[in-house]
Formats: sequence, structure tokens, C-alpha cells
Amino acid sequence: MAYTNSSLVSFTQLSPNHSGQRTHAIDRITPHCVVGQCSVETLGRIFLPTSRQASCNYGIGVDGRVGMYVEEKNRSWCSSSNANDQRAVTIECASDTTAPYAFKDVVYQKLITLCIDICKRNGKKKLLWLGDKDKTLNYSPAADEMVLTVHRWFANKSCPGDWMYARMGDLASKVTAALSGTVTTQKQLYRVRETWSDSKSQKGAYKILANAKACADKNPGYSVFDTDGNAVYTSETGSVGVPGDATFKVRVSVSDLNIRSGPGTNYAATGRFTGAGVFTITAVQSGQGSSTGWGKLKSGAGWIALDYAKRV
Repeated sequence: MAYTNSSLVSFTQLSPNHSGQRTHAIDRITPHCVVGQCSVETLGRIFLPTSRQASCNYGIGVDGRVGMYVEEKNRSWCSSSNANDQRAVTIECASDTTAPYAFKDVVYQKLITLCIDICKRNGKKKLLWLGDKDKTLNYSPAADEMVLTVHRWFANKSCPGDWMYARMGDLASKVTAALSGTVTTQKQLYRVRETWSDSKSQKGAYKILANAKACADKNPGYSVFDTDGNAVYTSETGSVGVPGDATFKVRVSVSDLNIRSGPGTNYAATGRFTGAGVFTITAVQSGQGSSTGWGKLKSGAGWIALDYAKRV
């Protein structure tokens, strides 16, 4: 068959770690947890050395972007099982570094979207989660079926982590519903929170954007998020924006925080990283790929996602 790759990919760094073209048609998807809240660029660097002896077809970064490291036509080295990897599209997902290795919501939602895309392009109408290793590995999928498998079935690992393992049934049902066209259109609600991931901080959910903005203005440090978790408004009086004082400082603890040419992942990466340290922010804007907002560096180097920075 003619294999294709996902149009959802926004970053590609092909790894040399693969076995060439598959010997089995695609009828499985295997989600993994990275054990790290890393970017698609970091995943690319991880899988680039031949000494790593590991790879995956796709990866979903902490901001929900999709990277490709092994083309779909080729067998990746991901699941500790040649038999599984020959027939599975493998997906590494940014996760917490400690059990239960939870995904951010933006990552989980993109996993659903990516699985829908994989199924559609490979002629599948159902994604199945059978929940049992022996039952799954002995199951012969119908021509229009895709089956979920997990790394822990093939190695002494907890992957994809208990957080994702508990959601495998939900993943299968949501993908199948979308493929069958039975998904009801989700009404747009604008939620006012400190960050998208902090649902407990929510002040309200509004159908009208103007009302949500008014709520954010009354709550310094809060932003308005759409149904997909994108920050669409940050109060000018809020701590995420630049309040009163024209500049403020943030501490970055990660070493590979991308600097972008504009406030969002839809802007090109400059190829530079902040490194860990303290940096001065002169402006803040909401934008794609950050639930907290994007900060403009005083140095003029570009913009950084404030999800990974703490105000000092």
C-alpha cells in the first residue's frame, strides 16, 4: 500500500534508528509517555544519535505540536517488540517525570486528533481498546479496525504510565466516535483561569467572549482560554501581562526553552534557546502553544513561552 504521513506534523527531524519499510500493514497505534515535559525539538535531538537505538514515528510536545521522527512507512524502534512496531504507529507524548506520568490536556487532545488522522489515512473506521494483552495480541482486526497496544505489554516498563493507561478506553471511544461522524459539535466556551492546566482556578465559563474578558479583567493573573485550551485573552492588568511596571523578570529552569520570532508556536523558532537563568520580559501576548502567554525578551532575541518561566 502507499503510506502517507500526517499533515499535523509541524516539526520533522528524521532519526536513523529504524528498520526500513514495514513488513506488516498498519493496524495498531501505540501511545507512549516520554517521562519529560519536553518539546518536539528535544525529542528530535533525543532520537538523532545512532547510539540511542530508539525512535518513534511521531511525538507530541508539551505545547501540543506534533513532530515526526520516523516516516509512517517505516518501522520505528519504540515498543521493545519487533512484531508490534512492524504494524503500529508509535507516538511518544510529553508527560510528567513521575508516576502516574500525566499528560497536559493539550497533549492528550492532540493525541486524539492524531489518532483520528492516522485511522482515516489508513482506511480504519474504528479504534479498539480490548484492555487485555493476550486478547489483544491474539486478535485479528477487521480491515476497517485499528487496535491500541501499550509498551508495558512487551517490556518491564510502566509506559504509557497509569494516567494514560486509564484513558485508553476513552481514547478509543472518542476516536471511533469521530470516525463514525457521531461526535456532537462542542459548543465554544471561554474559560477564565490562571493557566489552562489549573482547572481549580477557574472563575467561570462563558459563551460570550466579551463576558469572559470582563471576568479576567477583574481577576489579575487570569486569562481567557478557548475550548482547545488556547489563551485568547490576557488582562492587561493581570500578572501574566505587563502590569503597571513596564518590565519584569522571570526565572527559566529548563535548558532548552525555544526562543521564537513571535508570540506563538505558529512563529518560527530562531534556533536559539534561553538556557537556565533569569531574563527580563518587556511585553506579554497570548498566542498559540502557551496557556500562560508569551514573553518578549528584553535582549531582543525573541519570545518565550511563560509556561516554563516563574516570575521573580
